[in-house]
Amino acid sequence: MGRWEPNSRGRLEQAALDLYSEHGFEQTTAAQIAKRAGLTERTFFRHYADKREVLFGGAHQLEEAFVETLAATPETAAPIDAMASTLETVAAFFLERHEFARQRAAVISANAELRERELIKLASLSAALAATFRQRGVKDPAASLTAEAGMAVFKIGFERWVGENGERTLAEFLRESLDELKGVAAGE
Repeated sequence: MGRWEPNSRGRLEQAALDLYSEHGFEQTTAAQIAKRAGLTERTFFRHYADKREVLFGGAHQLEEAFVETLAATPETAAPIDAMASTLETVAAFFLERHEFARQRAAVISANAELRERELIKLASLSAALAATFRQRGVKDPAASLTAEAGMAVFKIGFERWVGENGERTLAEFLRESLDELKGVAAGE
C-alpha cells in the first residue's frame, strides 16, 4: 500500500466518489475507499471520521472562506453588494472542480441522509454569514435576510452549474441567480 504517497486526501475523495457512483453510498465501505485509493483503512480514518465526511470534509474551509471574504469587503458596501462580492470571490475556489462537484452532487441527491447533511452545511454557512453581517453593523432582520438570500443564490447557482457541462464558470451562474433574485425583489 502506498500510504506515504502524496495527496492521500485527494485520492480518498476521488476513490470515494467513484465507488459511491458505481455502487451507491450505503453499499460502499471505508475499507473499499482506502483500497481503491491505494491506502490503508487506518489512513482513511486519519483523514475522515466516517465515509460521509469524505463528501463534507471541506465544509469548514468553505465556511471560513465565505466569512473571511465577507469580513474583508469594504464597510461602505451595501449588504447585498457585500454578499455579491463574497459569492464572486468564493466561486474561484471551484475553478477546475466542476467534474468533482458534479459527481458529489449526484451522490448527495441520491441519498436522503446526505441531502440532510448538505442542508445543515448550508444553514451553518448562512448563520456564520449573518453573524458576520452583524459584526459589520448590519441589524437584524437585514443581516439574516441577506445571509439567507446569499445562500439561496449560492445553492441555486451551484445546482445549475453542476447540471451543465462545465463550459461556464460557477461565478457566471451565481451572478445570474443574484440578478434573478434582484428582479423578483423589484417585482419584475
